[in-house]
Amino acid sequence: MSFGYAGSILHIDLTTKTIQIEHPSEDFYRSYMGGGAMGLYYILKAIPPKIDPLSPENILTFMCSVTTGAPVPGQSRISVNAKSPMSGAIGDSQAGGFFPAELKFAGFDGIVLRGKSSNPVYLWIHDGNAEIRDASHLWGKCTKEVDALLKKEIGDSKIQIAQVGPAAEKGVLFSSIVNMVNRNNGRTGMGAVMASKNLKAIVVRGTKKPSFAEPAILAALAKQGAQDVSQNPDMDGLAKHGTASVVGYQNQMGTLPTRNYTEGQFEDVDKITGETMTETILKKSDTCFACSVRCKRVVEAEKDDYKVDPAYGGPEYETIGTFGSYCGIGDLEAISYANQICNDYGVDTISCGATIAFAMECFEKGIISTKETGGIELKFGNSKAMLEVLLQIVNRSTPLGILLSQGSARAAEAWGKEAKHCLITVKNQEAPAHMPQAKKSLALIYAVNTFGADHQSSEHDWMYEVGGADLYFERLAHLGLTLPPEAGDFGPEKVKFATLTHIFYSMLDSLTLCQFVFGPAWTLYGPIETVQMVRACTGWDVSVDELMKIGERRINMMRIFNIREGFSRKDDRLPEKFFEPLKGVGPTSGVSVDRDKLEKAIDLHYANMGWSTEGVPTREKLEALNLEWLI
Repeated sequence: MSFGYAGSILHIDLTTKTIQIEHPSEDFYRSYMGGGAMGLYYILKAIPPKIDPLSPENILTFMCSVTTGAPVPGQSRISVNAKSPMSGAIGDSQAGGFFPAELKFAGFDGIVLRGKSSNPVYLWIHDGNAEIRDASHLWGKCTKEVDALLKKEIGDSKIQIAQVGPAAEKGVLFSSIVNMVNRNNGRTGMGAVMASKNLKAIVVRGTKKPSFAEPAILAALAKQGAQDVSQNPDMDGLAKHGTASVVGYQNQMGTLPTRNYTEGQFEDVDKITGETMTETILKKSDTCFACSVRCKRVVEAEKDDYKVDPAYGGPEYETIGTFGSYCGIGDLEAISYANQICNDYGVDTISCGATIAFAMECFEKGIISTKETGGIELKFGNSKAMLEVLLQIVNRSTPLGILLSQGSARAAEAWGKEAKHCLITVKNQEAPAHMPQAKKSLALIYAVNTFGADHQSSEHDWMYEVGGADLYFERLAHLGLTLPPEAGDFGPEKVKFATLTHIFYSMLDSLTLCQFVFGPAWTLYGPIETVQMVRACTGWDVSVDELMKIGERRINMMRIFNIREGFSRKDDRLPEKFFEPLKGVGPTSGVSVDRDKLEKAIDLHYANMGWSTEGVPTREKLEALNLEWLI
């Protein structure tokens, strides 16, 4: 008997409207576990090189894992992968909520989507069955309305829906896939790929919960987690104030990106912190399936001529950063309304907010004028202008909106060389709100990460520096990290930390475990509990080393995908802006990434990964990971 997985992968060809169910072997599940690793297996097997990401030839995968649906916090996540329209490299994105667990309960570990429907459709998946249904009546509608229409149409308020909004339908490249109207597979343009296939939504309902090998151990982990939330200072802050709990701390440390990454501190920070949100506009906290942390914020507000609807949740730290400090805006209600627009139309808040901040800097520097903005005074701090441009982007309703809907890197191509100096992009994807100028290991991981700058692809520096918490050091020791360097170090030990936590986070994205609950240092559960979780779900006698190989497998598969698409070491680079000293006051004033140290760190990282000096996985490395089929 199999434990932890349903044993079925759903294959949909939207061109021919055919449905097939694959039943992979146990060895397959143990080799890839789920998530990005499993998705990449199908993508590398079937996508021809050099295709247009928005063509029918692109393959879109939705993958749960062997842990999904267990009654333990942090497991209800789903990974979506395809070739990215933002970068032309591999695309990767995760989301939580109840959709992932519901897909498992419906009898499937994942979905592989091929082709393009001749008309708008949605998938209806329920208890081992799947149907392709017409969605012409849903096309063009926003996410909240579609959510209500489908629940009425199917006659079940408990269905879970992952959908694209009008932004994706109209061609906004950084479109997301939205579930629960407020949980997003946001990064790398996966919504644009889904819409290009004329697939409006995936609707799931299931009543068949998977069997797990050791339910008693899972129950003990869940009980331990619930007790430890208030005992772990990091988790307690997350539970009380959501991810926005770190806004004030980031600003104190000089690592809150301000005015498009020009400064590290924001003078109006007190107006946009998680604590301020809790005291003013917070309506309640929400959660994902079986999670006791409850970090999801739900806000409600009325201001001027708009209303913030609690159906759209509330802004995360990244959203507060990109629409707030990036844009010089200290108006929490305006930021929350921007979050609402992004969720309703279906766009990634990080790329969208950062693209507007980029345009603001271009305007402030005179690179563009009211001629390009259609008369809008697109200055830092102008919340009305931010919201107006945001609506132009999601509707692609003006020349400015159409241009910015393709992301800041493409806008810079149109606006010239000076505009390129305002970019904060890696592989055409806008950087999140954690500053590599101060967090040195992030400079490395932002550069080498296969799908662009990402703050959830490794651990952050202060977890492994002299003076850190005992809990961090105790857990990191299980990865072989026992000699924490001095703060600000960018030498071999810091690179080793970056490499090993990069692999660990990759493993979490293959197990589709939440990185706010499972992790190598600060989270509710550490490496040992991660092993216990997988053993209890599957019955397999796994170790930390075996799970780390899953993480390596995913990274190497992504790297091979990019290499065959023409990417090389020259693409593992940071934008010029990150090498310029930060302005303003505070602890990071004058700080920048050291170009020479970054290049040496890249060399060390490649060596740590078992790659050539050009960043190509060696034959020996691929054979060691049982990826001979990629050679």
